[in-house]
Amino acid sequence: MDSARSDTPDLALKILVAGGFGVGKTTLVGAVSEIKPLRTEEQLTVAGTGVDDLDGVERKTTTTVAMDFGRITIRDGLSVYLFGTPGQDRFWFLWDELAQGALGAVVLADTRRLTDCFPAVDFFEHRGIPFVIAVNRFDGSRAFRPDEVSRALDLDDRTPVVLCDARHRASGKDVLITLVEHAGREHAARVLAQAKS
Repeated sequence: MDSARSDTPDLALKILVAGGFGVGKTTLVGAVSEIKPLRTEEQLTVAGTGVDDLDGVERKTTTTVAMDFGRITIRDGLSVYLFGTPGQDRFWFLWDELAQGALGAVVLADTRRLTDCFPAVDFFEHRGIPFVIAVNRFDGSRAFRPDEVSRALDLDDRTPVVLCDARHRASGKDVLITLVEHAGREHAARVLAQAKS
């Protein structure tokens, strides 16, 4: 009999990585995933001209058409599954399915195109899904403090805003830790509120 194997079922936490087109969602999932991430990247084509707004991301040549998927093992029996959402409006119908059962979400923001993250913020706020804003620092872009970004997005004071570089694993892990801690606080607050009512 194998005594090393626990009878406790494996636990998987689901986290979404969302944000506007070209903000770095695929890059973040790839940087932190311990497995080769599943990507549904396709080449941008002439058919997307006039549909995909490339202002500020003119060098982008591919786009996610379904989702990105990565995994991080925290310890034996506990994993985090990362689902990167597509950024264009025409793929938002996928978000409802991807959001089911999610612990929370990372909303990546690009200060050159900050309004592109409004739909993701709105989506998670209306569904009561805890989220953090991760400002992806692009080379050559103007730097803003987290409190400035929070005010610009009119966020609730409890919503964390952190700076990150989606290309670097350590930076991405810090973002995920911030999200898990925030989601834990939000869950505890909801349980307490329900107990009082």
